[in-house]
Amino acid sequence: MGAMLYIVITIFIGVFTGIVTGLTGASGVTVVVPLVNLLLKFSVHESIGTSLMVDVIASLAIAHTYHKYGNTDIKSGIWIAVGSVLGAQFSAFCVTGISGAGLGVTFGIFTVVMGAIVWKRGLHRESMAEQSKGKIKINTYLQRVMISLIFGFGVGIMTGFFGAGGGVMIFLILFFVLKLPLRMAIGTSTLIMTITACSGAIGYTFHGNINLMAGLIIGCGAVFGGVTSAKFVHRIDEQILAKVIGIIFIFLGILMICPGLI
Repeated sequence: MGAMLYIVITIFIGVFTGIVTGLTGASGVTVVVPLVNLLLKFSVHESIGTSLMVDVIASLAIAHTYHKYGNTDIKSGIWIAVGSVLGAQFSAFCVTGISGAGLGVTFGIFTVVMGAIVWKRGLHRESMAEQSKGKIKINTYLQRVMISLIFGFGVGIMTGFFGAGGGVMIFLILFFVLKLPLRMAIGTSTLIMTITACSGAIGYTFHGNINLMAGLIIGCGAVFGGVTSAKFVHRIDEQILAKVIGIIFIFLGILMICPGLI
């Protein structure tokens, strides 16, 4: 592949990732990993490591926007952040022992499941909040800390294995367990997702599984695509958008699964 074509494809991946992220409010991992694996021929491990770097760049830009309007509260989510960092380091260490084919199939299944969830439940955190309202009840501070640590560790595990920052899961913990206001929960979850993704990216860097140049280009493209698409998200019918995004995720997941099985 020529240098110019490589750069063009990398920019395309970044912008497309940003568009999907801006429309869904979730991590762009389900786009980055399959596309860099299939188009740029990265190994699965390098694809996941690079997606974590992209998550750091894109999430940091979004978190900064929320912070400017006073919608971040890291003190409330500190135990989630601690648990997620530990989980990310643990899984980043363990994942090096998994074969590329096996990890590719696992990630493909993960992407297909994410596509099915998006298809069925919609895209936005506000919708998920309404659908899940009242399902989580925590009474004492100790329970809040333990639940935050456990769920945070689980998010970190997912981050290390799949390259996803776990923004939606973190949001649900902040919104239902810690009772943060909606916008505060979204902004804080994005900030914690930045920390978690950074922790996972560091773990992958130590094992040589991050392409820094590609991650930088895709990350910058994702910021541009995300900011642009966020301006139009409220003009698009959410149900139709959920179906389209769900199909894209499922298609990319199947593409990941097939080479691994072969």
